Amino acid sequence: MATATIIDGVSLAGAVKDDLVCRIAAIGGQVRLDAVLVGDDQGAVLYAKNQAKACEKVGIAYTLHQLPSTASHSQVEELILRLNNDNEVTAIMVQMPLPATVRTDDIQSLIAPHKDVEGVNPANIGNIVFGRRSLVPCTALAVMEMIESTGVEIKGARAICVGASTIVGKPVAVLLMQAEATVISTNEYTTDHDELTLGADILISAAGVPNLIRPEMVKEGAVVIDVGINRVVGADGKKRTVGDVDFEGVKKIAGFITPVPGGVGPMTVAMLLRNTVQAAELNTPPK
Repeated sequence: MATATIIDGVSLAGAVKDDLVCRIAAIGGQVRLDAVLVGDDQGAVLYAKNQAKACEKVGIAYTLHQLPSTASHSQVEELILRLNNDNEVTAIMVQMPLPATVRTDDIQSLIAPHKDVEGVNPANIGNIVFGRRSLVPCTALAVMEMIESTGVEIKGARAICVGASTIVGKPVAVLLMQAEATVISTNEYTTDHDELTLGADILISAAGVPNLIRPEMVKEGAVVIDVGINRVVGADGKKRTVGDVDFEGVKKIAGFITPVPGGVGPMTVAMLLRNTVQAAELNTPPK
């Protein structure tokens, strides 16, 4: 039995990074990403360390601003405003989660749109509707890049987005509409969920539910993009990372499929770096 072609996120991300090295050189290497971390959440700390390594490899300067978990909303706000006004800062991102005392939506809305490389400012999210793809949410951009890498025709395809989050599901749905796919977005209240996914030429799952997408829910030859990152305990009692898709089962049905790990994750980091370089290019005066 034939199996799906694996969409290798590590390989695709590597190609993106190679291109960025050249683009950074072309603007004189003046590219800097400033990240804000409030508290000591271990996942966020690890993510910050990985970001620093990724930036170093392509020639992006990385600065981490760490505030204690007791920091007030006004202190975080003050830091964002200072970074907005610092001409040496190319790009700004805020590590999640933020403490309960800090209003996440307000902080994200405060990031200057031209420095908002995660695409979380409502202005940038709104721009997606107008077809502007420069600074859109990184994961949504990664999903589109991976679909496009298959060579499958998006125009006229039936696409199903499972999950409707602000930074993944909704932006992906709009980007697919821009590419002239016929798009349906599902959520926990969707009644004919399995029938809808079975009709999808392109199926994206970003629900955060392990093994939500089973083989009987997937159309033969479909492109399946798994955005889910879930920690589960295996039969051996050890924790492992899995996606939303039953990978072993679905790869026997799909035409293309992303693995977890090694799929959307590496590409999301690559898109963060690309957005950072894009921000620098947009704000570099022509020679």
